[in-house]
Amino acid sequence: MPPTRSSRLPSPGRVATARALAAAVTLGTVAPALAARASAAQAPAARTPAEGAAGRPPRAIRRDVPMTNAIRRAHAAGTRDSTGRPGRAYWQLRTDYAIEARLDTATSRLTGRETVTIHNASPDSLAHLVLRLDPNLFAGTTPQAAPWVPAEVTDGMVITRMAVNGRPVRLAPPAPVTASGANGLQAAQAAQAARRADEPTATGLRTTVARIALPTRIAPGARATLEIEWNHRLPGGPGAGHRMTQRWADTLYQPTQWYPRVAVYDDLRGWDTELYLGPSEFYNNFGRFDVRLDVPAGWLVSGTGTLQNAAEVLTPAARARLARVGTSDSVLTIVGADERGPGRATARPRTGDRLVWHFVADSVNDFAWATARSFVWRATRATIPGRGAIPIHMLHLPGRAGVFAQAGAITRHALEFYSRLWFPYPFPQLTLQDGPSAGMEYPMVINSNQGAADHETGHQWWPMVVSNNETWYGWMDEGFDQYMNILSEADAAGRPAELDGLGQSYGRVAGEEGEPPMMWNANYAGPQFYGFTTYSKTPLMLSMLGGIVGDTAVVRAHRAWAEAWRFKHPSPWDWMFFMERALDRDLGWFWNAWLFGTESVDGAIAAVTTDARGRTQVTVRQDGQMPSPVVLRVTLAGDGPAVRAMPGARMVDDTTAIVTHPVDVWFDGRRTFTAALDFGGRAVVRVELDPQRRFPDRDPADNVWPRGGARGS
Repeated sequence: MPPTRSSRLPSPGRVATARALAAAVTLGTVAPALAARASAAQAPAARTPAEGAAGRPPRAIRRDVPMTNAIRRAHAAGTRDSTGRPGRAYWQLRTDYAIEARLDTATSRLTGRETVTIHNASPDSLAHLVLRLDPNLFAGTTPQAAPWVPAEVTDGMVITRMAVNGRPVRLAPPAPVTASGANGLQAAQAAQAARRADEPTATGLRTTVARIALPTRIAPGARATLEIEWNHRLPGGPGAGHRMTQRWADTLYQPTQWYPRVAVYDDLRGWDTELYLGPSEFYNNFGRFDVRLDVPAGWLVSGTGTLQNAAEVLTPAARARLARVGTSDSVLTIVGADERGPGRATARPRTGDRLVWHFVADSVNDFAWATARSFVWRATRATIPGRGAIPIHMLHLPGRAGVFAQAGAITRHALEFYSRLWFPYPFPQLTLQDGPSAGMEYPMVINSNQGAADHETGHQWWPMVVSNNETWYGWMDEGFDQYMNILSEADAAGRPAELDGLGQSYGRVAGEEGEPPMMWNANYAGPQFYGFTTYSKTPLMLSMLGGIVGDTAVVRAHRAWAEAWRFKHPSPWDWMFFMERALDRDLGWFWNAWLFGTESVDGAIAAVTTDARGRTQVTVRQDGQMPSPVVLRVTLAGDGPAVRAMPGARMVDDTTAIVTHPVDVWFDGRRTFTAALDFGGRAVVRVELDPQRRFPDRDPADNVWPRGGARGS
């Protein structure tokens, strides 16, 4: 999903450029008060004597990665490896769905029944199941953490029937126990025991997370079936942009998170029981979806997966046009604005006035769809390395053709570029769906027009293939996506990616009160900081990492990690450990600073002295808690003795050298470090600390000597 309205990056086009992303730290992603303070911090900060190097205490730099008990247990059990790869005993549940749903456009109510097959690949016997019931967010009785959630109150998810392995689940609470005192407690316990012995029971059906107690456990390696019949009203709202705004009046519907889902059960926390609060997104099992959608004839339907019954729902003309999509990069019209109703937009039903659309999708973690009485359907193709042409579908209302004019070209570039950058797009198609959700991603579906097409396409890699827990660690999908959007936008424009300056921009806001660490549960980051920590901060972090090891190395290591975790559920620790080994660097200090803290580098050139022999001493001071390598751009005089090679120095041209000292120089707790420069007597005329502006610095003005000198190019 793109940044929410309170955290949207200031870019009118596809996605924020690197320059706009840097600006977003102070302009868009942080609350106005924070932005004001950050703006003020750009001016040189006045330091009292107590704040100088002599008055600052030594830094205690943590160099190991903080470990949770869950990660320790996973390593001990062999489900995850300390190398960051899936362990020899890695497992994950699989859930397969067969769903039939009917949309009543007169009432905006969706009625469905589903059978979920749960494959217990875990080593545990499952005593209960957990259901995610996201539509209950709008029942008016559940907590919300997002002010942009649609205001419409509905009756939420109404469960009318449920069965486990054919045994009915008790949905209503048992009759109350009237006895009092000890006798009452015993009676209640007896009633509970009897009930569990007789039948499965469901609790929490009016919340976003429900629990089904099972009379018979699901053994390791066994399967269980869960049957559910349900209905709910699809919510509208006064605005657009949230994934759960699901309709425009009674003319267009965009159902998402619309059916009861079995929660993830994993090796780290067991059942995922986090409430759905609105801002953070989902964490789902992979499986197969077989979905039948019953809508009025004449209404076009798009969705996850591939259409199985085109001959029953499409006209011969539409099918003929569709068959040509893979033959050209041109955008073809499948159903035009002048083709409306049964027999023109769709086939005529054999009986009645409705049609059932049948979709199937394999190895996906969700299913989304859309339908409208007046969709225009256009399509083009992308050419995926090693796979060939796949269709890109675009369905939009007739009056919104302008915001889809470039959608095909943008999406084609994104699919092809990300397929080269990471791994080939694995799904058989991709569909852009018009509607009130201004930007949201699902497998093979993006609810977006051209404005967020690149960003939402990027989500097909994470979390739709590399499926992290978005509820806890949104930065692993949204942040990675924002980073790759910078690369994609640059590639589309035929220019190098603009990553310089991003890391430094964080220094102006680091440590502001209320900012949660990135490893804080994103569900509880709050509307003020959710966009910043989830979307914006990750590219800033990766900018600094690229400044240390090189941007190419970062991409190469990330690609290898993505390959290792395709269609699996990685954790942040898996990423950290994998990247360390792929980059051959001890990065514990880096992860601590960026992921577990909110500190800055705050470096400065404190002094520059030159002796009679032309040897220069550059004293670097760091007042922040985050360490960083010492990277100096040294400008030499144009004349003088021949320039002599110096260890740790790389000549850029005849008068410019990049001098690098590793981050290790700070590990003893010191706050000043003196770099000795000896270029054979050639005079040093200018020194700049962190010339690429990759390291978060609260006051960049003191990074240049002599003071007041212009920044380097």
